Amino acid sequence: MNLPHIELAWSDLLDIVLTSYIVYLILLLIRGTRAVQILQGIALLVLLRLMAQFFHLWTIFSILNGLLIASGVAIPVVFQPEIRRALAQLGRARFFQTHPWHHDPETVEEVCAILGQTASVLARSAIGAIIVVERNIGLAELVESGTNIGGYVTTELLLSLFSPRSPLHDGAVIVRRDRIVAAGCFLPLSEAGLMGRRLGTRHRAALGISEQTDAIALVISEETGGAAIARDGKLSDTMDSADGVAKALRAVLSPAATLRRVNFVDQVRTLWTKANGAARLDQTQLRP
Repeated sequence: MNLPHIELAWSDLLDIVLTSYIVYLILLLIRGTRAVQILQGIALLVLLRLMAQFFHLWTIFSILNGLLIASGVAIPVVFQPEIRRALAQLGRARFFQTHPWHHDPETVEEVCAILGQTASVLARSAIGAIIVVERNIGLAELVESGTNIGGYVTTELLLSLFSPRSPLHDGAVIVRRDRIVAAGCFLPLSEAGLMGRRLGTRHRAALGISEQTDAIALVISEETGGAAIARDGKLSDTMDSADGVAKALRAVLSPAATLRRVNFVDQVRTLWTKANGAARLDQTQLRP
């Protein structure tokens, strides 16, 4: 039996690698979002369409074909949050970054300590709050929705802004480097599925801003008296100590943490190393 001779040029290999990487990025973007269920529905329609074509059920085939065409038109609308998030993450590529924290680790340490202390005081006083720390993606639109402050980040100023007697206490505070740039800001609510968790408006707002930007949102619940951090559309476990909050913030805001990125090549290399290690272990165990 003669097998066909296939020649692969370097451009073909590059095409395969880039396509695999793009599919990998898409899967990362839609993981844990409602897009997964929507894509499953579209895949089911495609499967039913193929079955209708195979069995010559032309009426059903025409209906399913029309539904797929309509789905193709609706995808940009339905996936608007995911597409916006993807474009934002593309703009956050390393060669575009000018991270505001990179050249001042002392500022990171000081701000994280202040935010941790503030969160602890607010939690003990059962006062709700949202503090958003700007990173690479600018938050100018959110700043415009609130009141300009322009003061340095201090525990006293933050406590006064979130005091129930303050007219700005219901909104979010935006922090840029070591400055409070605005207070009383309105945040977008999360549009993703919350996986059965019953969350209040503050937590949904914290998740919303972390889904649409790379900002870090520190949210304090007035009901439970706990603090949590929203990052990349995910909410951390509840923390109740100043040191715990400060440590969690440093873990995501420090220059070293910002530069730690596990990319596709690194993950493939890790899997390959594990596979080779397991193979060598099996060979060792098989030796008499």
